[in-house]
Amino acid sequence: MIEFSGPTGPFKDATSAFQRADYATALRLWRPLADQGCAEAQANLGFLYAHGHGVPQDDTEALRWYRKAAAQGVARAQCNLGLTFHEGRGVPQDYAEAMRWYRKAADQGHANAQYNLGVLYANGQGVPQDDVEAARWYRQAADQGNPEAQFNLGVLCANGQGVPRDNVHAYKWFNLAAGGLSGETRDLAVKNRNIVAAKVMADARSAFADGDYTTALRFLRPLADEGNADAQTCLGVMYHQGQGAPQDLAEAAQWYRKAAEQGHASAQHNLGVLYARGLGVPHDHVEAYKWLSLAASRYSGADRDKALKMRRLVAADMTPAQSAEAQKLAREWKPK
Repeated sequence: MIEFSGPTGPFKDATSAFQRADYATALRLWRPLADQGCAEAQANLGFLYAHGHGVPQDDTEALRWYRKAAAQGVARAQCNLGLTFHEGRGVPQDYAEAMRWYRKAADQGHANAQYNLGVLYANGQGVPQDDVEAARWYRQAADQGNPEAQFNLGVLCANGQGVPRDNVHAYKWFNLAAGGLSGETRDLAVKNRNIVAAKVMADARSAFADGDYTTALRFLRPLADEGNADAQTCLGVMYHQGQGAPQDLAEAAQWYRKAAEQGHASAQHNLGVLYARGLGVPHDHVEAYKWLSLAASRYSGADRDKALKMRRLVAADMTPAQSAEAQKLAREWKPK
């Protein structure tokens, strides 16, 4: 990865050239700086050779420039040097040497190096296999937003490897990973997130059924904060009914709204009822009709009949203009 810090003048011009994919110019400007000992330029030359940007791809030359920059303490060069040994690019594969360079970069706070250290500990490559150490390094990288580390930390939390089994935290890390990954890996993060969410919701509902509202709230709140619509709806119900927390209709409405805006039918229905009755929100027939219409469009059977019945009661007190506005809002609504 190219990082755009370093001297001004030619270095800055080279950076601008790189950003517009003019790699030949970037190479021409960075090379004299690298020859003069500029560590950032050396790291960038290593990247150009590693990826064949402006020059034929050459792992040996990349290794040479990474070594120069790494020796001067450039964390990304140390990480890339570790990756070179990790994957055996132009050198024999050497996990111990990879570990040595990753650790130098990781100790400087380099997230990719921290993630790669976690991988080596998880797989027992160059070190004895150690899930606790893997989790420690994944956590440091995950806290910096590394989505691969977030995904792997989610797996460890879900399985109780190196950390206590904790589906709430697993959900958090899978959810964050899904926001930063793409393609099949993102799909897997979403799938895992949904699996652990179902387990947490089952535990919350079981606690709720037993009257243990404090425990139910403890399960629900983290998921709700992470955007889980089922948890947000259940949290709304608890505030609505004063179970596990003092009754707070305004708070209930806030949680219903968060879920309703994602398309959750029960939340849409409950929010519509609050608007119809002016509970926790201003009395608003248009908003009530809109949310009840959206709920009815997602419901089936008795639930749909209930939403339609409530909508008819609301409509009886609306003017034709209000009805037209509410219908328009419902037609144009899109989930967030």
